[in-house]
Amino acid sequence: MGIAELVGLVLFVAVVVLAYLTWRRLRLLRAGGVHVALRTKIDDTGRGWHLGVGHYKGDEFVWFRVLSLRGGPDKRINRDGFEIDDRRSPTTPEAYAMPHGAVVLRCKGSEGEPVEIAMGPDALTGFLSWLESAPPGRSIPWAS
Repeated sequence: MGIAELVGLVLFVAVVVLAYLTWRRLRLLRAGGVHVALRTKIDDTGRGWHLGVGHYKGDEFVWFRVLSLRGGPDKRINRDGFEIDDRRSPTTPEAYAMPHGAVVLRCKGSEGEPVEIAMGPDALTGFLSWLESAPPGRSIPWAS
């Protein structure tokens, strides 16, 4: 196999992967997904954010990373025991990795693991409504 064939094969594979990622993102958004940035390693440098698409599935908020070949969700957030500890505006170094007009929520998952979620105003309204809409008899603690 010559250099030209190898370069052609690499380019073909890159185009197929790019087409798959685009198709996957559009499919998730059309199925009711919202643009969400998420990070699980919290630090003050503004690093570690990953863009993705969030989707509501009953008592779970599932998050799919945009640049992932994985078939299933990359993160699952269960409504039970989920708490919002703080709400803030993104810092300047963080703004590159977030949807326009995003608000950052510092949260604690049901197992106590920290997570930060950034989403635009419309997605935030939907997320807070989903979080509050637990069935009767279940209390969902969260900060306003």
